[in-house]
Amino acid sequence: MQGRLAKGLVLIIWELVVNTNAKINLGIMYTLIGEFDKAKQVINTRWLLLYVPLYVYAMWDSYRGSVNMNKLYILADREDAPIKPVAMKTLDINFIDKRSPWFSTALSLLSPGLGHLYVHKVITGLFFIAWTILVIYLSHTLQAVHDTFTGDFSQAKSIVDMQWLMYLPSIYGFVLHDAYISAVEYNKLLEKVQSRFLRDHYQRSDFKMPL
Repeated sequence: MQGRLAKGLVLIIWELVVNTNAKINLGIMYTLIGEFDKAKQVINTRWLLLYVPLYVYAMWDSYRGSVNMNKLYILADREDAPIKPVAMKTLDINFIDKRSPWFSTALSLLSPGLGHLYVHKVITGLFFIAWTILVIYLSHTLQAVHDTFTGDFSQAKSIVDMQWLMYLPSIYGFVLHDAYISAVEYNKLLEKVQSRFLRDHYQRSDFKMPL
């Protein structure tokens, strides 16, 4: 969310590896339905303890990074730092434009990653599309959906892999929130760029600004 893509994506992938090997999602599922003995049995403690430093570091670094970025924002806003309205790079051509927060949310609901592509966060969008495809494939979600539509509920329950399926709530929770917030903040940025452009190019030179 802070735009530090390399660190963020590495932490997400590492969390995926640790969670999968420790069977944490299965432990959570059995705990939620009250089967505490099964939760204890499925958890792999060799991997579980790696989860603690991962989360402690991620939370500390997220908080510290947000505080520092807020300070940089305040400095840049007070200095009226210039903003590039267009950026041409290898992966995409990004430009500041008005974007609908609700449309980006709807696209993310349709498929995680599409809302990020809509707001031109290309790397994040492609990552979440790939991650969602991987999770849906390994969890047999579409096969379970097919069996559910045909009324074969027992087959649907037996075929689905809950360890992988339970990644979907966290994926959707993040992409819906981040796509919406990104669209809102880009719209604020557009207003700043327009305000500065009008101030620099459409103000009469003899106009005296009121104190």
